[in-house]
Amino acid sequence: MIRFENDYTEGAHRRILERLWETNEEQTSGYGTDEHCEKARAYIRKACDVENADIHFLVGGTQTNTTMIASLLRPHQGVVSAITGHIAVHETGAIEATGHKVLTLPSEDGKIQAEQVKELYDAHWNDTTHEHMVQPGMVYISHPTENGTTYTKSELEALSKECTECGLPLFLDGARLGYGLVSEECDLTLADIARLCDAFYIGGTKVGALFGEAVVIMNDALKKDFRYMIKQKGGLLAKGRLLGIQFETLFEDGLYFEISHHAVEMAMMIRKAFAEKGFSFRYDSATNQQFPILPDDVREELGKKYSFSLWEKVDETHSVVRFCTSWATKKENVEILIEDIQAL
Repeated sequence: MIRFENDYTEGAHRRILERLWETNEEQTSGYGTDEHCEKARAYIRKACDVENADIHFLVGGTQTNTTMIASLLRPHQGVVSAITGHIAVHETGAIEATGHKVLTLPSEDGKIQAEQVKELYDAHWNDTTHEHMVQPGMVYISHPTENGTTYTKSELEALSKECTECGLPLFLDGARLGYGLVSEECDLTLADIARLCDAFYIGGTKVGALFGEAVVIMNDALKKDFRYMIKQKGGLLAKGRLLGIQFETLFEDGLYFEISHHAVEMAMMIRKAFAEKGFSFRYDSATNQQFPILPDDVREELGKKYSFSLWEKVDETHSVVRFCTSWATKKENVEILIEDIQAL
């Protein structure tokens, strides 16, 4: 079985494994205070073109989202998200378990726009009974979205401006950030994201690391006591250098972006093959996730040899599926898939 169901089927990039082995018997301080974490922070600040960012390393995406959101919100506040947002759909109520409601906005492509945030904010404060309702306290987005789509610079600028005017911190989930930033349709840079977001994270788990996410906090008001929150949520890893070494390796010479390019290149090959065969797509994604709409008999035929995700049913005979590539997807496996698509 050749696997295309997600971007974390493989372990870690060889250079990370080699670095972990080389440093295995080093003695360092714990909890992210070691020299490897400091080097990783310096590399990330350089990549973001900032000097004043606080950077923390956590183990996984759900842990990161939960810790970040719970630390930003007051008890009576909720987080605004697209209805398809990861925190609203695929985190088993982790946010709600902290006592905060996810306030969802409609979205066809996974993105939310500035005017939607303004409308929700005004609707809350214009309601004469607003103190009886969950107050919007921050905005959550992801780049790429759950549907593989990406924000443009103008969209993120407008969203950032609206959030600032409403006093709502803007937090960007970057679990697949590398794949979004290298997309040919993306005009955002890491420096743009650092400039426009109050906080965000750089995903490692899905982009070459064994595990790990790097939280970048830009807004000074959100920095205080964040390590306390990490500890309280069980995320302050004793052997923190295991996270620092991985991000040090990914960012010291651009490896993060190099391997992200590979994943997107493989995905575009798959997209082209489906398109040339006449299949349409549910979302216009130029990242590592592709969503062709397939007749169910075709889906079943491809499923004999490949694993991929059933995304949603379109009608009685057609389904949206997701083919997902990663930093480690083998080109020869993509070429085999393309041959089978062409033979359908």
